[in-house]
Amino acid sequence: MGKREKLLRRILSGQSDYNISFNELVNLLVSLGFKMRQEGSHRIFTKDGIIERINLQSEGSKAKGYQVRQIREILTTYKFNLGRSDD
Repeated sequence: MGKREKLLRRILSGQSDYNISFNELVNLLVSLGFKMRQEGSHRIFTKDGIIERINLQSEGSKAKGYQVRQIREILTTYKFNLGRSDD
């Protein structure tokens, strides 16, 4: 199992929302096809076919827990092909 799959499992499990690396989360979203733009300290992600925008801001080196929960909801709502391995 690659790093991406491990991170996806951690996010989907909901057990470590406050212990996800901000940089790993950014890289995961980009690898899933999200387009990123930056406005100051905020990174904003969009993807064709997804209504919601993801707005991330780090808390030190970690992602904010509520933002990880929002990403989990988007991943499950839009049924991303979470078993696919591109590593």
